[in-house]
Amino acid sequence: MAGVMLCLVVGMGAILLVMGMWKRFARETVPTLVDLPGGSWTVGAVLGVITVLGATGALRCAGGASGRTRLARGLHAAGTALCCAAAFGPLFYLLSGLPGKNCRSESCAYIPGTGSAFLGYAISAGLVGWLVHRWISARAEEEAARERERVRRLRKKGKGKSRAGRLR
Repeated sequence: MAGVMLCLVVGMGAILLVMGMWKRFARETVPTLVDLPGGSWTVGAVLGVITVLGATGALRCAGGASGRTRLARGLHAAGTALCCAAAFGPLFYLLSGLPGKNCRSESCAYIPGTGSAFLGYAISAGLVGWLVHRWISARAEEEAARERERVRRLRKKGKGKSRAGRLR
């Protein structure tokens, strides 16, 4: 029981340490990033596109890791974790630049340009996500139509219910 409690305390300490380091990293680098040419809107738009690409990659990598070697499964899991980090990292990066709710310290102050970067992020992530969804849906519908046409042609020849017709 003591070992479980020790693991919980150490694990929580490590999580809080990583979260604090991430917030400090973000609060020190967001002003530099927002001041780049193109402004905060461009930064938000680029981070939104990174989020959509990361989410798409994570969804593609999420299934199908069985039947492989241990190394392949490990690499697959690492790729999925990297895609998930790309999906959620930019959001938490931008959220770190917004002011703290009940913090009156200078380290919690609003970073100029973060609000417009967050708005650009939301608009670009929504728009690019919708476009990717439409593209993937159109490809799936094309494939389903091709399959329906193939089955229709097989049935026309009288092979629709045979084993050979199902395997093709």
